[in-house]
Amino acid sequence: GDERSRESPAPAEAQMQAGAEGSGRVNRCCWKCSVTQLKKIFWGVAVVLGVCSSWSGSTQLAKLTFKKFDAPFTLTWFATNWNFLFFPLYYLGHVFKSAEKQSPKQRYRECCRFFGDNGLTLKVFFTKAAPFGVLWTLTNYLYLHAIKKINTTDVSVLFCCNKAFVFLLSWIVLRDRFMGVRIVAAIFAIAGIVMMTYADGFHSHSVIGIALVVGSASMSALYKVLFKLLLGSAKFGEAALFLSVLAVFNVLFVTCIPVILYFTKVEYWSSFDIVPWGNLCGFSILLLTFNILLNFGIAITYPTLISLGIVLSVPVNAVVDHYTSEIVFNSVRVIAIIIIGLGFLLLLLPEEWDVWVIKLLTRLKVRKKEEIPEGNGDIASGLPNKSRRTRPSMSS
Repeated sequence: GDERSRESPAPAEAQMQAGAEGSGRVNRCCWKCSVTQLKKIFWGVAVVLGVCSSWSGSTQLAKLTFKKFDAPFTLTWFATNWNFLFFPLYYLGHVFKSAEKQSPKQRYRECCRFFGDNGLTLKVFFTKAAPFGVLWTLTNYLYLHAIKKINTTDVSVLFCCNKAFVFLLSWIVLRDRFMGVRIVAAIFAIAGIVMMTYADGFHSHSVIGIALVVGSASMSALYKVLFKLLLGSAKFGEAALFLSVLAVFNVLFVTCIPVILYFTKVEYWSSFDIVPWGNLCGFSILLLTFNILLNFGIAITYPTLISLGIVLSVPVNAVVDHYTSEIVFNSVRVIAIIIIGLGFLLLLLPEEWDVWVIKLLTRLKVRKKEEIPEGNGDIASGLPNKSRRTRPSMSS
């Protein structure tokens, strides 16, 4: 009996041990979940800072470049050529991270399935890649051309309206779910555009610059909606290959335009020694970094945090403009910036945000109802105790 009791514990002790093991497993799972969430938040902060610094840095560097090199389309063409590095950089990450390593040719063929069963054919190149190459060029050219007309703060805040345009186009073309909050955000974006135009008194250069930024935001929204409509969603390797294909299209079919602009002296420079190659390469590297973080940052953090980096670039550009240019932050401009930023933040709300708010409110109501009866029970239970204590004193 003693040997059995030493070897096998009693049923109550066994239950206690099982409960302890179960609670230990739950604690381990909670610890793992908390650690993974902390890592994701940490990487999210790093990605937000990277997106903010690369986007605001490229905008400021473009403004600085135009003081010596007044050629926005040539700068767009030069920066787009750097997209060719997307797929090689992705393949390097695949080699270091993936357990099953593939050759570049095998990985390329696997990613080409994104374009269809036949892969990247000449027909697919002209029907599915070329239109997006045109939209990509127009988006960047209109954005850079606007930087010549108005300050970088207005350009960066007005470009945030592209998220509202994406919602409107998705609602009309893709038949996405209707959300009242996003309609309000779109109204905020339109109101901010009008107020931003009014802030400078409807001067010709400011109106043209604002129209160019709105056009750039519209081209960006059209690019995203058409991509979802025609190609659907893409994995990381497929997105990297697609962006590299856009660079190939830029080299083959867009190169003639800067040459024509140069010989017609629309974008002319006397000698190549005058060209600020450092600024051009710096702008291209920052823009490439921004696009890498924007497309591949969701692998390590939340998409909402990445979008916050674009909003945070607005105050960064405002601080730089305050010390480097003669920008006037009047009340109309400040209100316009706040309205557009608020609309952008409203568009970051998830589709089921109203369901979460209703659940939270119902839980709060249930807790209040549970707390009130408990308080009444304590008061009621206290009365008989007092009467019981007073009865012996009366009998004595």
